[in-house]
Amino acid sequence: MPAILGSAVVLVAVGAVWYLKSMSPTSANTENPAQVAAGKGVYRDNCAVCHGANLEGQPNWRERKPDDRLPAPPHDETGHTWHHPDEHLFRITKFGLKPPLAPVGYETDMPSFEGSLSDEEIWATLAFIKSTWPPQIRERHNILSGRQIKK
Repeated sequence: MPAILGSAVVLVAVGAVWYLKSMSPTSANTENPAQVAAGKGVYRDNCAVCHGANLEGQPNWRERKPDDRLPAPPHDETGHTWHHPDEHLFRITKFGLKPPLAPVGYETDMPSFEGSLSDEEIWATLAFIKSTWPPQIRERHNILSGRQIKK
C-alpha cells in the first residue's frame, strides 16, 4: 500500500505543477483587464521612475548621455517598444539588455528584473504598456509577435 500511496502523491504533485504552469500567463494580453490592471501597478512601482508616469520616457531619449548610455525610451506609441516582439520585451525586462538582444558590451541603465519581478508581473506590465497604444499600433505589434487580433 505505501508504494501505491507514494505514486499517487507524485502524480498529484506533477498534476498540480502542470496546472499552475498552465495558469501562468506567457503573453501580454491587452484583452485581460485583470492582467492590465496588475501591470499598471507594477509599472508604476518599478518602471515609471525611468520611463515616465505616462510612458513618455526620458527627455532626448535618442541622444547619448555623457556616460555614452541612452536615456530610457518612451513606451507609448512615440517610442520603439512596439517594434519588438513580446518575447524580446519579456527577455529584456527579465534579463536586461544583453546579447543576443544587444551587442556584446552594450552599456545601459536598464536593470534586470530577474529575482525582483515574477514572470507574471513582467507579462502584466507589458500588457499594461500595450493597452495604452492606439489600436493600429497594437495590431501591428500583435502581428510582429506572431498573433493575429481576433476580429
